[in-house]
Formats: sequence, structure tokens, C-alpha cells
Amino acid sequence: MKKTICFIVNPISGIGRQKVIEKLIDEQLDRTLFDYRIAYTKAARHAIELAREAAAANTDIVVAVGGDGSVNETAKGLVGTNSAMAIIPTGSGNGLARHLGIPLDLKKAMQVINAGKVTSIDSIQMNEETFVNVAGVGFDAHIGWEFARFGKRGFSSYLKVISREFPKYKAQDFELIIDGKSMKKNAYLISFANGSQWGNNAWIAPTADISDGLMDIAILRDFKLPGGLAIGYRLFKKTLHESSYLEIIKAKEVIVKQAGIIAHIDGEPIEIGNELRIKVNPLSLKVVIG
Repeated sequence: MKKTICFIVNPISGIGRQKVIEKLIDEQLDRTLFDYRIAYTKAARHAIELAREAAAANTDIVVAVGGDGSVNETAKGLVGTNSAMAIIPTGSGNGLARHLGIPLDLKKAMQVINAGKVTSIDSIQMNEETFVNVAGVGFDAHIGWEFARFGKRGFSSYLKVISREFPKYKAQDFELIIDGKSMKKNAYLISFANGSQWGNNAWIAPTADISDGLMDIAILRDFKLPGGLAIGYRLFKKTLHESSYLEIIKAKEVIVKQAGIIAHIDGEPIEIGNELRIKVNPLSLKVVIG
């Protein structure tokens, strides 16, 4: 009996590679294994609804075709269900896809789906939201908000926003309660990492294990320009955890308190209020991996 598969396609994701998805499916999907359908998102958060509908219909595999935002929305709809999420990465960052070993070459990514190797990973609850890769507060959240206003997607646009905002941004004070232990931190940014990278091989938490029941809380303290250059180098060399500027605390739960918290989930800006409550949901999402 064939398995069922639903491709959820974001038609405006990233750099436009998703436009070839129908041809890709026709040429590369193993029809002896799968019956498939395609659903296109029409608005923000529509992928959550489509994924929930697919899971309710007992679809075996639900494929997020898009970038990190599309992947995270699809995951939200599948957490706690028997449907496995697969990824065809067409975004600009593709953080979770890279962490899971999903090829950025679309034909090779489709072969991963054909092979059908399924495992379970953790998800993380942040107030009323769920995420599977990386969320954060501080500079990266600020950049997420500015990038959303910039008007153009892509890595080059992201770098332009960072270059513009970096000289102006100051570290902030945060109150944290990590697995019941209270502490105060002055931080440039704090990432709550389930996966290991933001995307584009920028490894904010190189030692993160997405299936260990823990998040990596990556706390980057303030730095001067020379230190910033070293941090940037280490970020892309997967050695940031060796820097004296970064502290990583592995935890199951964390509460963050700050007036008017600005946060992001996989680069997408989100307004929270004055308190974040973040908790790991172990092995709650099935995924197709490379």
C-alpha cells in the first residue's frame, strides 16, 4: 500500500526555487511508494492549518517546501501527531534543514524523502508558540524585526541590515530563571537553541542536540569591535562555544523577564510582553532526515 504525502508550498519563500516544485515532484518523487497532493499557502500561518488538516487525514509525510518560517509553521501543525515532517529547503537560511542533514540541492532533498528515514526530535514551547529550531531575544531578535521591514529577502539583505544596526545596538539586562535557578545577565543576545544554527551555517549553539530533551541557552555577553570580529569568525567556523564571550547552559525550562520583550522564532519577529516561558517537549515531532 502506498504512503500518502502532502507538499505544503510557500510560493514566495526565499530565493524562488520553490517555483519548480511541481516539475521536481513529477520527475523525482517515487510514485511506486507515494500518492501525493500539493497545497499552497495563501497567508502567514496558513501552513499551520494545512499541516493540521494533513495530520488529521493521517497523511504519512507532510513536506514543508520553503524557508525556516515555512518549516516552523508546518512543524507547529504536526507536533504530537503521527505524521512526519520532511523538508524541501527553498529559503535563504534553511537552518533546520542544514542541522538535519537535508541537502540544499532540491533533487537530493527529494531523494531523502524517497528513502523515508524517520526519527523523532524535540520541539520547544515558548508561551503560546511552538518552535523546532532557534528562538531568541536581544540583537538577533532586533535584526529579525528590522529585516522584516527591509522589504527584500535573501542573505545579502540580511547582511545589510546587520551592518546598519550593529554599530547602534547595546547589550541589555535580562532576568532568567533556568530550571528553577534565578540569575541576571547582561547580554548582547540570548538564543534558545533546539537546533544548532540560525541558518547559512551560522552556528550559534554548535553542541546542540535536537533529540536530547534539552535546549541550549546560548548567552552572548557584550563585546568590543575586535571581539566582535572573532565572534563572527567563530560563528561560521562552528567554534563559537569555545569563545569566552559565549556561555551555554543546557536546560529543560527557562523563564525570561524583561520589560517589553522583543523576540524572534527562526528569524521571524514576535512580540511577547514582559515574560517568556520556554519549555522543551521531548521527542514530540517526527521528521524525515538525511
